[in-house]
Amino acid sequence: MRAKSISLVLLAALAAGCAGNPGGQPQAGDTRFVAGDGKMQVFAAADRQAAPAVEGPTLDGGTASLAAHKGKVVVLNFWASWCGPCRAEAPVLKDVAAKTKASGVEFIGVDFKDRKADALAFERTEQTGYPSIFDQPGKIALAFQGTVPPAAIPSTLIIDKQGRIAARALGEVRYTDLMNTVTKVRDE
Repeated sequence: MRAKSISLVLLAALAAGCAGNPGGQPQAGDTRFVAGDGKMQVFAAADRQAAPAVEGPTLDGGTASLAAHKGKVVVLNFWASWCGPCRAEAPVLKDVAAKTKASGVEFIGVDFKDRKADALAFERTEQTGYPSIFDQPGKIALAFQGTVPPAAIPSTLIIDKQGRIAARALGEVRYTDLMNTVTKVRDE
Protein backbone atom coordinates (compact mmCIF):
# COMPACT_ATOMS: atom_id res chain seq x y z
CA MET A 1 0.00 0.00 0.00
CA ARG A 2 2.94 2.34 0.68
CA ALA A 3 4.10 2.11 -2.96
CA LYS A 4 0.63 3.08 -4.14
CA SER A 5 0.66 6.13 -1.82
CA ILE A 6 4.06 7.20 -3.11
CA SER A 7 2.82 6.79 -6.69
CA LEU A 8 -0.19 8.98 -6.00
CA VAL A 9 1.98 11.66 -4.39
CA LEU A 10 4.33 11.63 -7.40
CA LEU A 11 1.41 11.95 -9.81
CA ALA A 12 0.00 14.84 -7.79
CA ALA A 13 3.37 16.58 -7.76
CA LEU A 14 3.75 16.19 -11.51
CA ALA A 15 0.29 17.52 -12.20
CA ALA A 16 0.85 20.39 -9.79
CA GLY A 17 4.19 21.43 -11.22
CA CYS A 18 2.98 23.41 -14.20
CA ALA A 19 2.17 27.08 -13.98
CA GLY A 20 -0.74 26.68 -16.40
CA ASN A 21 -4.19 26.19 -14.92
CA PRO A 22 -6.42 24.26 -17.31
CA GLY A 23 -9.54 23.03 -15.62
CA GLY A 24 -8.40 22.49 -12.10
CA GLN A 25 -4.62 22.37 -12.34
CA PRO A 26 -3.17 23.82 -9.12
CA GLN A 27 -2.08 27.44 -9.16
CA ALA A 28 0.91 29.13 -7.55
CA GLY A 29 -1.06 29.99 -4.41
CA ASP A 30 -2.12 26.38 -4.01
CA THR A 31 -0.12 24.51 -1.35
CA ARG A 32 0.33 21.61 -3.81
CA PHE A 33 2.15 23.79 -6.36
CA VAL A 34 5.68 22.62 -7.20
CA ALA A 35 7.64 25.41 -8.85
CA GLY A 36 10.81 24.52 -10.69
CA ASP A 37 13.44 27.07 -11.58
CA GLY A 38 14.63 25.22 -14.69
CA LYS A 39 18.23 24.93 -13.49
CA MET A 40 20.05 21.75 -14.42
CA GLN A 41 21.05 19.54 -11.51
CA VAL A 42 23.97 17.40 -12.69
CA PHE A 43 24.80 14.16 -10.88
CA ALA A 44 28.34 12.87 -10.44
CA ALA A 45 28.93 9.72 -12.50
CA ALA A 46 29.42 7.64 -9.34
CA ASP A 47 26.03 8.79 -7.98
CA ARG A 48 23.93 8.19 -11.08
CA GLN A 49 21.04 5.75 -11.01
CA ALA A 50 19.90 3.62 -13.91
CA ALA A 51 16.93 4.98 -15.79
CA PRO A 52 13.93 2.66 -15.89
CA ALA A 53 12.67 1.20 -19.14
CA VAL A 54 10.86 3.90 -21.09
CA GLU A 55 8.74 2.91 -24.06
CA GLY A 56 5.41 3.86 -25.49
CA PRO A 57 3.29 4.87 -28.44
CA THR A 58 4.17 8.21 -29.96
CA LEU A 59 1.77 10.93 -30.99
CA ASP A 60 2.64 10.29 -34.64
CA GLY A 61 1.63 6.61 -34.42
CA GLY A 62 5.06 5.07 -33.93
CA THR A 63 6.86 3.82 -30.85
CA ALA A 64 9.75 5.40 -28.96
CA SER A 65 12.00 3.94 -26.28
CA LEU A 66 15.23 4.54 -24.41
CA ALA A 67 16.40 1.07 -25.43
CA ALA A 68 16.35 2.09 -29.10
CA HIS A 69 19.02 4.68 -28.31
CA LYS A 70 21.34 2.52 -26.21
CA GLY A 71 24.84 4.01 -26.08
CA LYS A 72 23.60 7.52 -26.83
CA VAL A 73 22.72 10.49 -24.66
CA VAL A 74 18.94 10.88 -24.50
CA VAL A 75 17.05 13.94 -23.33
CA LEU A 76 13.59 13.12 -21.93
CA ASN A 77 11.26 16.08 -21.65
CA PHE A 78 7.98 15.70 -19.73
CA TRP A 79 5.41 18.18 -21.05
CA ALA A 80 1.72 18.85 -21.61
CA SER A 81 -0.12 21.10 -24.06
CA TRP A 82 -1.95 22.83 -21.18
CA CYS A 83 1.32 23.86 -19.53
CA GLY A 84 2.47 27.46 -20.14
CA PRO A 85 6.15 26.84 -19.28
CA CYS A 86 6.10 23.79 -21.60
CA ARG A 87 5.01 26.03 -24.46
CA ALA A 88 7.67 28.60 -23.55
CA GLU A 89 10.52 26.07 -23.49
CA ALA A 90 9.50 24.22 -26.68
CA PRO A 91 11.65 26.39 -29.00
CA VAL A 92 14.67 25.86 -26.71
CA LEU A 93 14.27 22.09 -26.80
CA LYS A 94 13.71 22.10 -30.56
CA ASP A 95 16.87 24.15 -31.15
CA VAL A 96 19.12 22.12 -28.83
CA ALA A 97 17.75 18.86 -30.31
CA ALA A 98 18.52 20.05 -33.85
CA LYS A 99 22.02 21.27 -32.94
CA THR A 100 23.04 18.10 -31.07
CA LYS A 101 21.43 15.38 -33.21
CA ALA A 102 24.43 15.01 -35.52
CA SER A 103 26.66 14.38 -32.50
CA GLY A 104 24.50 11.46 -31.32
CA VAL A 105 22.10 13.09 -28.86
CA GLU A 106 18.47 11.99 -29.08
CA PHE A 107 15.39 13.73 -27.67
CA ILE A 108 12.14 12.07 -26.65
CA GLY A 109 9.15 13.99 -25.38
CA VAL A 110 6.73 12.47 -22.87
CA ASP A 111 3.29 14.04 -23.14
CA PHE A 112 1.78 13.73 -19.68
CA LYS A 113 -1.86 13.89 -18.55
CA ASP A 114 -3.08 15.47 -21.76
CA ARG A 115 -5.85 15.10 -24.30
CA LYS A 116 -4.47 13.56 -27.47
CA ALA A 117 -6.09 16.15 -29.77
CA ASP A 118 -4.51 18.97 -27.75
CA ALA A 119 -1.12 17.25 -27.75
CA LEU A 120 -1.28 16.76 -31.53
CA ALA A 121 -2.14 20.43 -32.00
CA PHE A 122 0.85 21.38 -29.82
CA GLU A 123 3.13 19.14 -31.91
CA ARG A 124 1.83 20.65 -35.18
CA THR A 125 2.47 24.15 -33.87
CA GLU A 126 5.90 23.52 -32.32
CA GLN A 127 7.25 21.00 -34.89
CA THR A 128 9.81 19.75 -32.40
CA GLY A 129 11.57 17.38 -34.79
CA TYR A 130 11.64 14.53 -32.28
CA PRO A 131 9.00 12.00 -31.15
CA SER A 132 6.79 12.36 -28.11
CA ILE A 133 5.34 9.39 -26.26
CA PHE A 134 1.66 9.85 -25.44
CA ASP A 135 1.52 8.97 -21.73
CA GLN A 136 -1.91 10.15 -20.66
CA PRO A 137 -1.96 8.06 -17.44
CA GLY A 138 1.54 9.15 -16.37
CA LYS A 139 3.05 5.66 -16.16
CA ILE A 140 6.45 6.72 -17.46
CA ALA A 141 6.90 9.37 -14.78
CA LEU A 142 5.89 6.81 -12.15
CA ALA A 143 8.53 4.41 -13.46
CA PHE A 144 11.17 6.86 -12.20
CA GLN A 145 9.92 6.47 -8.62
CA GLY A 146 12.87 5.52 -6.45
CA THR A 147 15.42 7.15 -8.78
CA VAL A 148 15.35 10.80 -9.84
CA PRO A 149 11.71 11.48 -10.64
CA PRO A 150 10.50 14.31 -12.82
CA ALA A 151 8.67 16.17 -10.04
CA ALA A 152 7.14 19.02 -12.03
CA ILE A 153 5.77 19.71 -15.48
CA PRO A 154 7.82 20.53 -17.39
CA SER A 155 10.76 18.38 -16.31
CA THR A 156 13.78 17.39 -18.32
CA LEU A 157 16.02 14.40 -17.64
CA ILE A 158 19.32 13.72 -19.40
CA ILE A 159 20.21 10.04 -19.67
CA ASP A 160 23.91 9.28 -20.22
CA LYS A 161 25.40 6.75 -22.66
CA GLN A 162 25.30 4.06 -19.96
CA GLY A 163 21.55 4.54 -19.44
CA ARG A 164 21.90 6.43 -16.14
CA ILE A 165 20.18 9.65 -15.09
CA ALA A 166 22.92 12.25 -15.47
CA ALA A 167 20.94 15.46 -14.94
CA ARG A 168 17.49 16.85 -14.18
CA ALA A 169 15.77 20.21 -14.55
CA LEU A 170 12.44 20.95 -12.91
CA GLY A 171 10.56 23.71 -14.69
CA GLU A 172 11.27 25.59 -17.90
CA VAL A 173 14.82 24.94 -19.13
CA ARG A 174 17.06 27.69 -20.39
CA TYR A 175 18.95 27.32 -23.64
CA THR A 176 22.47 27.78 -22.25
CA ASP A 177 21.89 25.45 -19.28
CA LEU A 178 20.44 22.70 -21.46
CA MET A 179 23.04 23.01 -24.24
CA ASN A 180 25.97 23.09 -21.79
CA THR A 181 24.69 20.09 -19.82
CA VAL A 182 23.87 18.01 -22.89
CA THR A 183 27.31 18.77 -24.32
CA LYS A 184 29.04 17.91 -21.04
CA VAL A 185 27.22 14.57 -20.70
CA ARG A 186 27.76 13.76 -24.40
CA ASP A 187 31.50 14.42 -24.11
CA GLU A 188 32.05 12.23 -21.04
